[in-house]
Amino acid sequence: MQSPLFAHNDSQTQERWSLQNKQMLRVALEGHDDILARKGTMVAYQGLMEFDAEYLSNQQGRARAYTGEGLDLMRCHGQGTVYLANLAQHIHVMEVEQDGLTVDSSYVLAMDSSLHHEVIAVDSLYGISGSGKYQLNITGRGKVALMTSGAPLMMQVTPDKYVNCDADAIVAWSTGLRVQMQAQTHSSGVWRRRGNTGEGWELSFMGSGYALVQPSELLPPQNAAIGSGLAAQYGMGQHGARSQNQGNAWS
Repeated sequence: MQSPLFAHNDSQTQERWSLQNKQMLRVALEGHDDILARKGTMVAYQGLMEFDAEYLSNQQGRARAYTGEGLDLMRCHGQGTVYLANLAQHIHVMEVEQDGLTVDSSYVLAMDSSLHHEVIAVDSLYGISGSGKYQLNITGRGKVALMTSGAPLMMQVTPDKYVNCDADAIVAWSTGLRVQMQAQTHSSGVWRRRGNTGEGWELSFMGSGYALVQPSELLPPQNAAIGSGLAAQYGMGQHGARSQNQGNAWS
């Protein structure tokens, strides 16, 4: 049998986390190093592998019900190689260290089981479609695989150079950054977009760290339901101003 398809064979690498290609993640497991992956994202595996649903704790369940933010995960364990992908999204592996990572849960594909994740409240008055009032904070040491629609831009934030990002394009940022939300308007009428530019909410990042932006102002395909009515017109998220938690961590 011959075909150009055989150019896309299994990549050979000693790395535990690696990319088979831009849209497929390859993770090698040795029986003692479980990973957590988004449910339903396994596309292939080799070896003796098992996949079990990862149940939410009571606190995680309450946070998910109240905020809509959280992860539906499965635990991948065993000895072998597992391949993960989701709707042909571009995949990027990041190392999480002491500074932590804040991310919309819609963009998380997989992570080391040693990492801790909890829902936190972003310091804002309004929830918005792409980056709402609540986000997922990932801490500890390990790797996490993020998804973007297309090739992203990693922007460095320094004390003398802050970064502004469209709230519908931001994917993740260093947890230590200070975040402020603002609307691009000429007046106090924050409910309308600025003239005919189509620009709405934006996030300002200050401090030292990084902000990851994707070349799309749409939610990833698994969440790209088109809304209607006043809330959708102005980019407001489903929780919006109804969210009452003013603390940092949801509890």
